Amino acid sequence: MTPQPQAPVLVRADEATTLQDGATSLIALLADASDTGGALTANRAVLKKGSPGAPAHFHTKATEMFLVLGGTVRFLLDDQVLTLRTGDFLTVPPTVPHAFAPAPGEEGNLLVAFTPGMQRFDYYRLLERVYRGEATVQDIRDSSEQYDNHYFDSPVWTKSLAEG
Repeated sequence: MTPQPQAPVLVRADEATTLQDGATSLIALLADASDTGGALTANRAVLKKGSPGAPAHFHTKATEMFLVLGGTVRFLLDDQVLTLRTGDFLTVPPTVPHAFAPAPGEEGNLLVAFTPGMQRFDYYRLLERVYRGEATVQDIRDSSEQYDNHYFDSPVWTKSLAEG
């Protein structure tokens, strides 16, 4: 199958839709799969000090990529906890368990991309609705197949967060 030509996607910083996912993180929606012909989905995540970040999860269909734009961020990668700093880049292939949060006392600023792209912006909107009390955690659980976000308990990640 020959790839179809796509128009460039330009999102100016002041024009990006920004969602608040709790009091300690912001998500700027940059490009969803419908914007890129399915090539990728991208967002910017700003994790303030004390943010819980993203809990342990995996994806079955997409590789998730992270570029640390600023700060220091802890990542669960399978059963290891790694610390990434400004300029560090990480790819997480499908089915690999991962999680992320700012390092203790730090903030984190991440470019996050998924390839191939899938419609994920409504997932971030769902997280914001849960924060506002307009949806429930069960709604997130019920959407796991739709958004390819599969959560699980990770003793390694739980211990890392508890140790601060």
